[in-house]
Amino acid sequence: MHCSALGLAFGLGGMLPVAALAAPATPVILVVGDSLSAEYGLPRGSGWVALLERRLAQQRVQARVVNASISGDTTSGGRSRLPALLAQHKPTHVILELGGNDALRGLPLAMTQANLAEMARASKAAGAQVLVAGMQVPPNYGRKYSDDFAALFATVAKAEGTALVPFLLKGVADVPNAEALFQPDRIHPREAAHPTMLDNVWPVLRPLLK
Repeated sequence: MHCSALGLAFGLGGMLPVAALAAPATPVILVVGDSLSAEYGLPRGSGWVALLERRLAQQRVQARVVNASISGDTTSGGRSRLPALLAQHKPTHVILELGGNDALRGLPLAMTQANLAEMARASKAAGAQVLVAGMQVPPNYGRKYSDDFAALFATVAKAEGTALVPFLLKGVADVPNAEALFQPDRIHPREAAHPTMLDNVWPVLRPLLK
């Protein structure tokens, strides 16, 4: 703290508690995700999480980003990893970007929803604000499964009072010639798609950082 600020504190009636003099802690944004956030198949530093770090710096938003994403991870894997991550990084904000691999493996939707809800609750209990990043699957999974899968993210966000990005790949997977924005596996977005993914997250995340 600057000397002038310290002088003001003493001039207003003596010593203030140490906590009152301490500078506010820098927000920590913990991203718990899968390959969509772990830069699978991309040059390092080109994924949407790395782009988020740059945007924070460009807009002079004081925050630190911890990318704890692992390619292939499921909501069960994220749920098991989360307690240690919360203890280690003490995040003020947690972005949950998981569920796509659950669908690829045909795991029960009720389990995916329960895992996401538990992760949201654990993050809130640790003092963090939570953002859930929604995902969708192609209609060839069956219309009911596809609809129910897309809806579970909003269900968790509403029940747990979290922020929601309805579809992380909006503007990527739902546009004409979308295949041009994906790697040859047609699952992982190319580098060119990641700015759009960040643009889906940013307007929901930014108000939480005030």
